Amino acid sequence: MPDYEFVDHPDHISQNISNHAQLGVDTEFMREKTYFAQLCLVQVSTRDRIYCVDPLVTNDQAEFWAQLLNGSWVVHSARQDIEVIYQTAGAMPREIFDTQVAAGLLGMSAQVGYAGLVKDLFDVDMAKSHTRADWTRRPLSAEVLDYAAEDVEYLLPAADILSEQLDKKDRLDWARQDSALLLDRALYEVTSEQAIDRLKGARNFRGAKRAAAIRLALWREDEAIRRNRPRQWIIRDSALLDMAFKLPSSLKQLESIDGVPPKLVNRAGRDLLELINAAGSDQNGYEPPQPPNEAQKALLKELQSRVADCANDLSLAAETVASKRELSALIISGSRESRVFSGWRRELIGESLLQML
Repeated sequence: MPDYEFVDHPDHISQNISNHAQLGVDTEFMREKTYFAQLCLVQVSTRDRIYCVDPLVTNDQAEFWAQLLNGSWVVHSARQDIEVIYQTAGAMPREIFDTQVAAGLLGMSAQVGYAGLVKDLFDVDMAKSHTRADWTRRPLSAEVLDYAAEDVEYLLPAADILSEQLDKKDRLDWARQDSALLLDRALYEVTSEQAIDRLKGARNFRGAKRAAAIRLALWREDEAIRRNRPRQWIIRDSALLDMAFKLPSSLKQLESIDGVPPKLVNRAGRDLLELINAAGSDQNGYEPPQPPNEAQKALLKELQSRVADCANDLSLAAETVASKRELSALIISGSRESRVFSGWRRELIGESLLQML
């Protein structure tokens, strides 16, 4: 097991992490009982030290976060780590190098896990016996801290190897570009306006039912954010969809809907009925998305084939170049706001796909 230092006075290590070209970073968090993920541990590695930093303490942390966020990070599959740190500290690191992204650009699986990467690069088997640990519990046991420390032990050496291999293939800048995409703040901004998109069953509703679904989904999102509880704890998707479909006009009708808790009716029933009633006057020309027609299906196959040929020439997985979901979005939405049309992909495949579109 790696040697590490458990840190419950974060500011005490600020100088220790301030003068390093790169820092390995990982996090442990919990989100089962909350809307926002709760950051429970930050693991930081330098070339010669590993720190397990407790962010739940009341001791000073401002300088620690300032130094950490000013650094250049090596992270594996960074999106969730960036999300929880952005929500906690209100800021992002200056730059990152994602080892999962880098591995994908060398022809490994696009979703290769950290344990798989460590096995491939160092022939080390990592223990995964504490993936479901309660990271909010204090004190943390030696076993779970060993597990946490191991998650950053190999990050910097892995980045060295991957960077060298990428450089030989003239792809190091590709990895930097794709890693930088993960620092787009829009990926992590919480907006209640997106609530209807998370209520998947509502996409086929029209008219007053669609309008009611929008208002109800927005209400639930605001409630979940305000109370910091999971959406499904406020009211389950199935019950919310049933309310929008049946459009109840009385508390008795609302109570009869399966999955609507009596406590919710007592607390917010009249508010919900007002929302449903008001939805009847909403101007809504929404039409459910249509399944792709035969021409669109044929075009998608052509785009996939072109991407597959490009990926094969580069010895990459096709989804590393462009996923089926990305290609479908280009056809259905017509949007050109895609990574396929920027950075290293634009010259390799983007211009070709634009001509086909």
